[in-house]
Parts: sequence; structure tokens; C-alpha cells
Amino acid sequence: MFTERTHRLLSALFMLAVPCLAAYYVAYLLRFDANLSGYAQAAFNSSAVFVVAVKLISMMYARLHLDCARYVTFSDMLLLLRTTTISTIGITLVDTLFITSVTIPRSVILLDWGITLMMLAGIRTLPRLIRDKGWLLGKTPGASVLIVGANDAGEALLRSVRIAPTLTYRVVGFVDDRPNFQNRRIAGVPVLGTRNDISHLVAKHSIDEVLITSGTLPGKDVRSLVELASCEAFRVKVLPSCEQLLREDVDVNPRSVAIGDLLRRPTIKLDIAGIRDWLSDKVVMVTGSAGSIGSEICRQLLELSPAKIVLVDRSETGQFFLERELSRLAPHIETHVALADLTDQGRLQAVFAQYSPQIVFHAAAYKHVPLLEAHVGEAIKNIAFATRNLVDLAEEYRVESFVMISTDKAVNPTSVMGSCKRLAENYVEAKAATSPCRLVTVRFGNVLDSAGSVVPLFREQIARGGPVTVTHPDMVRYFMLIPEAAQLVIQAGAMGRGGEIFVLDMGEPVKILDLARDMIQLSGLRVDEDIEIEIAGLRPGEKLYEELYASNERHAPTGHDKIMKAIGQPRSLLEVLHDFGQLSELLDAPNEIVRQALAEIIPVLRTEETESTDNRPATVRIAA
Repeated sequence: MFTERTHRLLSALFMLAVPCLAAYYVAYLLRFDANLSGYAQAAFNSSAVFVVAVKLISMMYARLHLDCARYVTFSDMLLLLRTTTISTIGITLVDTLFITSVTIPRSVILLDWGITLMMLAGIRTLPRLIRDKGWLLGKTPGASVLIVGANDAGEALLRSVRIAPTLTYRVVGFVDDRPNFQNRRIAGVPVLGTRNDISHLVAKHSIDEVLITSGTLPGKDVRSLVELASCEAFRVKVLPSCEQLLREDVDVNPRSVAIGDLLRRPTIKLDIAGIRDWLSDKVVMVTGSAGSIGSEICRQLLELSPAKIVLVDRSETGQFFLERELSRLAPHIETHVALADLTDQGRLQAVFAQYSPQIVFHAAAYKHVPLLEAHVGEAIKNIAFATRNLVDLAEEYRVESFVMISTDKAVNPTSVMGSCKRLAENYVEAKAATSPCRLVTVRFGNVLDSAGSVVPLFREQIARGGPVTVTHPDMVRYFMLIPEAAQLVIQAGAMGRGGEIFVLDMGEPVKILDLARDMIQLSGLRVDEDIEIEIAGLRPGEKLYEELYASNERHAPTGHDKIMKAIGQPRSLLEVLHDFGQLSELLDAPNEIVRQALAEIIPVLRTEETESTDNRPATVRIAA
């Protein structure tokens, strides 16, 4: 009894043998004007078996019998060409060296090569044509769409649209801004114009949707397209790139434009090739590993081959799921969980002693500005004193590099959170002057879609039916993506020599009111009709404008065109230690007493009442 596997093999060989024999017979018919008699018939009869056998052996060696014709590609056609050519050479050699009773005419061999190639190519291409509906002369039913970008990503998107069983799209054409691509065709689909022609093309072809591959366009261009869509009554959707699909980050179905697509600047892609040697085979510690930035730093580190990653955080649940994720992404890299509170110096010392880290990324800190206004002492403990604990231990245990994550709220701070971050910056700068450890600071703005940020808050409010609350119509913020932030931190660690404050060039600040409007529109709703926007007023500690450089700092370029360096006058270590000593005696005192002490140490601390919608505020101290 034949097994199922043997049955499939024999069926595949039969499907190859029939066209091979037919091609050989047609070659004789063409050579002898369809008159096979005498010598021609005898030559065919005596050589047909070994010719087909040589072809089948060549094709089995190339494993063509295992290919799925439904998914045939250009590479499969090249393999077929090579295999057919090799089999033809084999037939010629066998006929010349071993078959002496009859000689196959060389013209027949050449004709057989061409006919075999055409017949097999046609047979193997037909299932693909049927799958892609290429045999239909009429229009494919479904939504009419345009694809932005007549490039590799656009062609891959076209193929995805054609083969996805759940997508009933009819691709009308491409749009591309390159002049040499106009009026050309990609896989049979024409390039109809540029992005400036979209409005005209939508009206002419009744376009329902415009599809973009994620990462094809800068955020500002996606934003312009979304604004046009709201006026012209078509939809904009972003399909995942091949990289995202391979990483299993997304579904095959198109998604609505994500808020990350609307950065008003091109996405920054930092060059991390030069830091591979810096991190390779090193023990790396990440504090705040369960947070948005800390966890992304860990994911980025996996690609740089550290010896082990030590995850330090007090969130048991966050640590549990992060360890599972990292182990799945890179099982060959050691991942160790260390549950620890950074204010517990004894526990931290035990962690350093156990793992002996060589590089430390310090991402842990409280970050909710209004909440910390009511808990000044806890903010100082968790931000400033925790940083001091880590820096001291890094020096004691001979850590090579220490990178602290700071924030633009530390510049001319109006909040307790910003003041604590500024004090932490002061300590890192002061210690860097004499420490053998390379101590650097990375300062950046708000991170899109991080836990507790404005984006998930707006998303939740929209899901509830509104209203979306904006604190002030003129409030602006700098924004960056979570992967950008993580890459910047890693890049800065490699670049730093000690004492620097690195700042990312984040482009122009974005109005929070515009961000709210964009998110409502991207949800398919109308501002003020479906979802209202309410102005709630500034909350404690908030200010209208964020700044990246203090008034006594100047910025200077670095070796990376998107990373700047803030240069100021560091405070002396004795002065900073004196400040910490004063605060340590008041951490559990009433809130206003601790606030007053912090205001005396960070004299640029300001109140929200000094904010102006037209001018930058003057510097004052907070009164107790």
C-alpha cells in the first residue's frame, strides 16, 4: 500500500513528466514540420524515456516537485530556468556519450529546452494568476483604494491586498512624488500621479481609502493627508511593514493611522551600529525596567548582544511579564529579575554585589506632575535620593557607564517633579567631575503613548464618548516615540565621556489641543459634534511651554546630527551634598515645609500663575 507521502510524490512527478514529454514531442513536430515518420519517429521513441528521466532527475534535485505553485515567485521562475538548462545539458551529454544507436538533432534539443520552459512556467504560474484574480478582465468588487509609494513597500502592500482573503479592495493606482515614476505600472497597476493629485484622483476614481505602508511617509505628511481626508470624505489607513509583521507586532488587516504617525517631523532613527562593541558581552542593568521607557531599552538591548540584562523594578507584575517577553525574543541572552526599591540602599547594594553590572541605564522615577505636588517628600526620595543611591553604588562597584534619564521639565522647573529631576541632574554632573565612572544625563520631552501620558488619557476619554479635556488651548509639548527615546538613551551612553547632558533635536513643539483634535478625527468622529473638547485649566505644577535648555545653558553639536549637548556651569559636589543633607532632615515633614526647602535649593522653581500665553514667564520662587 502506498503511503500518503508516496502518493503525493508520484502525483507531483507525474505532473512534471507529462509536460516534459509533451514538450519533447512538440519539439520533434516543429523540427520535422509535424511529419514524424521513419528516422524522426524512431529517434523520438528511443530517446523519450531517458530525456524525460533526465529532466525529472534534475527537477527532483532542485526540489521543484515540492514547490507550491499557488505561491510561485520570480525566484521560482529563475530556479526553473536554471533547472531546465541543466537538464538540457545533461540530455546532450547522455545522447553524445552513451546513446550511440540514434542521435537527437541539436535543433530538437534546443526547441525542447524552450518549450519545456514555457510549458512548465505556464502551468506553475496559472494557480498564482487565479489566486491573484489576474485572469479577471472586469473590476474586482470592493473599496477603491490608492497606494502611496510606488516602491518596494508599495508593491509588497499591493500583493498583501490582493492575496488577503479578508480584504475586498480594488487597487486603482499608485501615487508617487518621483517624476521618473509617473505613468509607469507596478504589477499591472498604474502610477496615476503625485500626492498633490490625490484630491483630483479621489474625485475622478471615487476613491474610498488611501493606504500607506508604516514608515513610508514622515509624520507631517501623514498629518496633511489625514486633514485632506477629513475634507474629501475618504479614509487614510496604514498597513504594517514587513519588519513589523516578522516581529508579530501587528495584524495583517490595515489599522487606522496611529498617533505615532503624526509626529510633526521625520521619525529619528539613531545609528546604533557603533555602540555594538560597547555593549557586546557586557552586564547591563536597567532600572525602572517595567516602565514604558525602561522596557523598550531592554528590547533594544537584545539586538546588541549583552552578556546579561538585569531588570530592576519594584513592580512584580510588570517584571514578570517583561521577563517572559525578553526570554521569548532572545532566549540566548540571560535575563535576571531583581525586585528592588531604589530608595532602599541596602537592597540596592545587594543587587550590585550579586550582578556586578558594567553599564547602568537609570529609567526609574515618579513622573505624574500634579500627583507629586501633593507628595513632595516622596518625589524627592524616589527621584533625587534614588539617583544618588545608584550613582554612589555605580562608583563603588566600578561601573563603566551610568546613564540617567531626565526630562525637559527639569529646565526652569515649575513643578516638584521637574525640580527633583534638576536636583538629580546636579548630582550626576557634580559627581562626574571626579568619578572614574562615565556619568551622563539624557534629557528629552514627552513620550507618545507611554503609560500615564496624554495619549492613552485622550484615547480613554474618546472611548467613553467624551469630553476630551485639555488643560489650556495654548499648551505645547515636545514629543517623541518610545523607540526613539530608548535609542537616544543607548546612543548617549556610548557617546558620553562623563558629565554631559544630551538633548534630542525633537523639532517643533506640538499643541496639545491639535493632538486632541487629531485623535478624535482618527477615531472616525467629528470634533464638537461627536466628541467635545473642554478646557480644564492648568493643573498644579504644569506650565504652558516646555524648554530643553536652561537660561544659563548653551547648546552645542555632537557627533550625531540629532543629538545636542547642553553646556552649563555644574554646581560643586560639596554644594549639592549640602542640599541633599538639608532635604534629608525634612522628607517626612508637612508638604509645604518640604516644598519651601526644595524651592530654596532650586531657585528657578516657578508657579503656574506666572505663565503667559504670549511670553515666557519670569522666574520666581514658590512661597510656602
